[in-house]
Amino acid sequence: MVTRTARGDGLWPAVADFEDYLSLRRGHSENTVRAYAGDVRGFAEFAAAQGLEMTTVTLGTARAWLAAMVEEGLSRATMARRAASLRAFYDWASSTGLVAVSPVVRLASVRIPQHLPDVLSVDAAGQLLASVTRAAAEQEPATLRDLACLELLYATGARVAEVCALDVEHVDLGERLVRLHGKGDKERVVPIGAPAARAVAAWLRDGRPFLVPEGSDSRALLVGARGGRWGQRQVRAMVHARCADAGVPDIGPHGLRHSVATHLVEGGADLRAVQEVLGHATLQTTQRYTHVTSERLRSTYRLAHPRA
Repeated sequence: MVTRTARGDGLWPAVADFEDYLSLRRGHSENTVRAYAGDVRGFAEFAAAQGLEMTTVTLGTARAWLAAMVEEGLSRATMARRAASLRAFYDWASSTGLVAVSPVVRLASVRIPQHLPDVLSVDAAGQLLASVTRAAAEQEPATLRDLACLELLYATGARVAEVCALDVEHVDLGERLVRLHGKGDKERVVPIGAPAARAVAAWLRDGRPFLVPEGSDSRALLVGARGGRWGQRQVRAMVHARCADAGVPDIGPHGLRHSVATHLVEGGADLRAVQEVLGHATLQTTQRYTHVTSERLRSTYRLAHPRA
């Protein structure tokens, strides 16, 4: 039973209030809020086609919606997120009195098969960085920036959005620390090694001043040819190009993040420490990298052991 009226938003007026709740109270990232709200709107359209309202859908409706996704060939990861979006929406709706009871409280989670993320070996990561370091010897501003960006990505395991959001003041080269702003506007401080510190220092000294217009008040650490903050698309394109130049697997920025996590775990780092570095919300997310290293060990064993 609906006990209050929410402001208008297409088929289900409550979705707009749900967006506000996710954004303001839960502190989700803009992309997460947009995805969850879009999922619920998609379910609203599916329900409307069957003549159902927000308060008259059933568990069977939700299951039929997910079944339709299977026929469309959607990935399990997408289906899992959409099921989670729907559960979150109705949990919120029931807690605010928009519905008496969530109809999807028994909607099972979609199981996502575990797969090994693509990662660079330690040697390949070194090869990539060595290739750009050699190119940076020419002191071209753009190449100095590329090296600084790659070193930061590999040193911190940061998401590409986190690196793009860095301001100059977020990097403490003396203490070799970087302050990152992650999902949900959560802040974490991550150490960097000497190579990354040197690359950032060279960029700030010999590269960035040539790209930032005189008198500019830009605080962005990484900037493009016209002095504006470097965007995620540009960073991804750069990483792909530099991987090709270095002759290493083309993994992109997120592949570098996976690589950092894998290398830390393989190197014996405590999982809690890896969680802190990567900014994972739960330890469960970090634990998958133990599966990565275990699977790699099994693969090596099968290939090398005479009685495998």
